[in-house]
Amino acid sequence: MKLHVIDTGFFKLDGGAMFGVVPKSIWQKTNPADENNLCTWAMRCLLIEDGNRLILIDNGIGDKQDAKFFSHYYLHGDASLTSSLKKAGFSENDVTDMFLTHLHFDHCGGGVRYNGGKLELVFKNAKYWSNVHHWKWATQPNAREKASFIRENILPMEESGHLNFIDITTESPFMQFDIAYMSGHTDKMMIPKIRYKGKTICYMADLLPSAGHIPLAYVMGYDTRPLITMDEKEKFLNEAADHQYILFFEHDAQNECCTVKRTEKGVRLDRTFPLSEVL
Repeated sequence: MKLHVIDTGFFKLDGGAMFGVVPKSIWQKTNPADENNLCTWAMRCLLIEDGNRLILIDNGIGDKQDAKFFSHYYLHGDASLTSSLKKAGFSENDVTDMFLTHLHFDHCGGGVRYNGGKLELVFKNAKYWSNVHHWKWATQPNAREKASFIRENILPMEESGHLNFIDITTESPFMQFDIAYMSGHTDKMMIPKIRYKGKTICYMADLLPSAGHIPLAYVMGYDTRPLITMDEKEKFLNEAADHQYILFFEHDAQNECCTVKRTEKGVRLDRTFPLSEVL
């Protein structure tokens, strides 16, 4: 089995929204903001190559929204989904499984595009994976999250016949990884725990957007159930410290991976490093 980092570019989000109740005087030490209070975030995906399976975890923001939409997020960087797949030696048509941690636009927007004015799947030969609970949450959205669930990102998966649901009551259908389900950020977000060379590499999605979010109180304002997020983080981080999990960040602009350790103040950052260190 091989792992490939798939960078899809950077975007900006309000620092206060990303750190919730934590004051700027504290969070800006790890995530400095610009003059508009915006911090830079990655949209870093992960590709699992295993025999005849090519499993992509998340796919970035895509490019099909209008200029007004993108003006809010300041997309930048040289990397794209297509160029990063090509750098890894693959194309969109090679992907067999499109695993979506959840259906917010910055995680699934790259899976659908416009072609001649019509929406089509980017990964034409792939199964697209979600779960029934989150799919219902996304297609019948609450008022707080509605803006994050964009219909043209989501519905073509089902309309094309490529949508598959993971049964959250049974074991993962993927032999490459187990799945942890988290409901603080959004309902039944899926966190892959990948078995690799005797190690466990966890794709953190929005449970832990960056190394700066490790302390329990550092919870995004975007989370629908922040107290549940804190409980989920505490349990997960204790497990990660005890078992030396490698945490792979989707949104940390500076750090690809880290490990954590127990301290007198709770679980804290141990060290950061690129994924290439363990490949």
